[in-house]
Amino acid sequence: MVSLRFYTPDDFSELNYSLDAEQSMFTSSVENALKRIKERNDGRAFPVTVYLNEKRVGFFVLDFGNDKCELSGNEHCVLLRSLSINPEFQGKGVGKETMSRIDAFVRKNFCDCSEIVLAVNHNNSSAFQLYLRTGYLYEGKSVEGRNGPQYVMTKALS
Repeated sequence: MVSLRFYTPDDFSELNYSLDAEQSMFTSSVENALKRIKERNDGRAFPVTVYLNEKRVGFFVLDFGNDKCELSGNEHCVLLRSLSINPEFQGKGVGKETMSRIDAFVRKNFCDCSEIVLAVNHNNSSAFQLYLRTGYLYEGKSVEGRNGPQYVMTKALS
């Protein structure tokens, strides 16, 4: 069973997995995501560890910083970024179950948040399809990302 918990430094040793070249084009390593959070030092980005049973198998960031404003006009949204699952656990439904649990995690921990927004590279069709299957909507908006155009996807929280 997948569960989500706020990241602690004890998590890093199991999250220091490597992504292949293609995946590295689409998402950040855990180490780089944590460096960016530390450099910003604004207290508006929250790293989260994905657990499968009690093993740390994935990571993402919930970002309430200004970057979200480029993607959504909703000031009460959060930007989901830097999502990755350890390659050893990919293809086993962990990503899908993670995406299905993020809503409740956000509602529980950030009660003022009414929407999750994310950007996915146009060339990352498997992630795009996963997000569609887990309730995210693509309404035609794209932005330019570090590795090309990205679809902007949103999910309202009820």
